[in-house]
Amino acid sequence: MSDNFYELLGVSKGASADEIKKAYRKKAMQYHPDKNPDNPEAEKKFKEINQAYEVLKDDQKRAAYDQFGAQAFQNGGAGPGAGGFGGFGGFSQGGFSAGDFGDIFEEMFSEFTGGGRRQASSAQRGADLRYDMEITLEEAFEGLTKKISVSAAAECEKCGGSGSAKGAPPKVCHTCGGRGRVRSQQGFFTVERTCPECHGTGDIIENPCHECGGAGRKRTKKTLNVSIPAGVEDGTRIRLSGEGEAGLRGGPQGDLYVFLSIKPHKFFKRDGSRIHCKIPVPVTTAILGGSVEVPSIDGTKGIIKIPEGTQSGKEFRLKGKGMSLMRQSSRGDMYVKVQVETPVNLSSKQKELMKEFSKLAEKENNSPESQGFFDKIKGLFSAIAGLICSFPWI
Repeated sequence: MSDNFYELLGVSKGASADEIKKAYRKKAMQYHPDKNPDNPEAEKKFKEINQAYEVLKDDQKRAAYDQFGAQAFQNGGAGPGAGGFGGFGGFSQGGFSAGDFGDIFEEMFSEFTGGGRRQASSAQRGADLRYDMEITLEEAFEGLTKKISVSAAAECEKCGGSGSAKGAPPKVCHTCGGRGRVRSQQGFFTVERTCPECHGTGDIIENPCHECGGAGRKRTKKTLNVSIPAGVEDGTRIRLSGEGEAGLRGGPQGDLYVFLSIKPHKFFKRDGSRIHCKIPVPVTTAILGGSVEVPSIDGTKGIIKIPEGTQSGKEFRLKGKGMSLMRQSSRGDMYVKVQVETPVNLSSKQKELMKEFSKLAEKENNSPESQGFFDKIKGLFSAIAGLICSFPWI
């Protein structure tokens, strides 16, 4: 083993503790046995580096080394306050403590995964908010701007969001050293958990703001204008950037998401850009033909022409009378289904006229569908009767 511990770590004799620690980690990672399998020279170098660091990281041991050299730590010797070194710490072979092993393991793992040492930050992004809004089909057709009231955490004006009285900056947590995480050794394993002192933020507010209690935020109500485009669909989500919860200690604000639902309409039924509806038509109009006015979603009226002999269920299309299309000037179509209305509460004269009409209709065969249906039924009954007769035991 080299007697020059500084040379082993690649630092000068006047190097600071941070420089020594940084150099040690770099060398330890370079010569770690896991990265140099079946290389006894690398393993030997790794042990020497750890022994050198064990001495130089401790102020008393380093002072002894600077005064007496490596001889102060040979044959079980110890410098002032050394307390006995046999194996230089918790690991007799490697010569480094459990805490140092955890640091090395973390840096090696970060190197393999492409990550770096995690640093805690007290600034945290605010939470996203959701607002459910119900609109009518007419509003979805036309589009509108609607005011909403939202309860959310806003930045405390008193402390400017810092959480500290008079805006004083927070101090580094003495428990975790600003990392937001603390480690504890359990046998050969190092367990890391959220710091109980700062709750993972990495710093402590010594003098909290009296207005917000150190949170840097206060719950308040705010009014917002939500612009809803024409032709919007049921279930559409509108994002309002930065209108969610205020960030923690200067962190960015969350977003507000407005979820739209469209009320069912009494007359119209929507299918994408199409609108469907049903209209009753007097039997006389269905028989003789005529015109019928139909209301549309834009408040105007359309006219459909009913040809003679129109049957119930017949569908007519009104082009361009359907829903608006988002971010387009065109519209969908409207489909109108006719429902022929049977007259009720007939007077005696009307009944006589209907009876006369019925006799004439039978002679002239004015109802081909019903006549054809009954002809088919008669044929079916005749076939069944013939089949029965072919079995004498029945």
